[in-house]
Amino acid sequence: MKFIVGKKIGMNRIFDEKGSSSSVTLIKTEDCYVSQIKDGERSDRKVVQVAFNKTSKKDGRISGHLKKANIKENLNKFAEFKAGNDLTTYKLGDIIDVSVFEKGDKVTVSGISKGRGFAGVIKRHGFHGAPRSHGHKHDWRSGGSIGAAFPQHVFKGQKMPGRMGADKVTLKNLEVVGADDQDKVLIVKGSVPGANGSWLRIRCLN
Repeated sequence: MKFIVGKKIGMNRIFDEKGSSSSVTLIKTEDCYVSQIKDGERSDRKVVQVAFNKTSKKDGRISGHLKKANIKENLNKFAEFKAGNDLTTYKLGDIIDVSVFEKGDKVTVSGISKGRGFAGVIKRHGFHGAPRSHGHKHDWRSGGSIGAAFPQHVFKGQKMPGRMGADKVTLKNLEVVGADDQDKVLIVKGSVPGANGSWLRIRCLN
């Protein structure tokens, strides 16, 4: 299993040999250091924990944890990936970079979607709104009735105004169309969740 963490740069367009264009997303990857391997003895989870995001500040609590894995870099972010039966592939202190990915790999990308703030039912759920005719004054974008006379309460799951976005979103089977080892940029076909500059988790089951 391959995995890495990166920041979304933005979208671009590339052309193949036949001249057909494709929309792609550029992801600036980070070198991930294997900081802990959980083999499932204490729990049922078999995961590989990686540390990333180099910083000049040193945190004593984090540096003690990294010292156990013989990591000398100052890192302040961690992520865990399910490893399954591939625990023997990784060792403490190993560095995982973008070179593990190849063109044609199918990856799963997870990120936090853009936050839209408080939104009404038209923007949040796609309601059509009330008719723009006589008798509908100042209620064109309202949600209308939210329940019946019985049982005299609002049902759970009712589509209503509320906070929109800023949710964890996962997209599967995205194709890797390129990997730049020098600039540490991964090129993925299509769009991925999140705003430019947000963190993404990329994993491949190949």
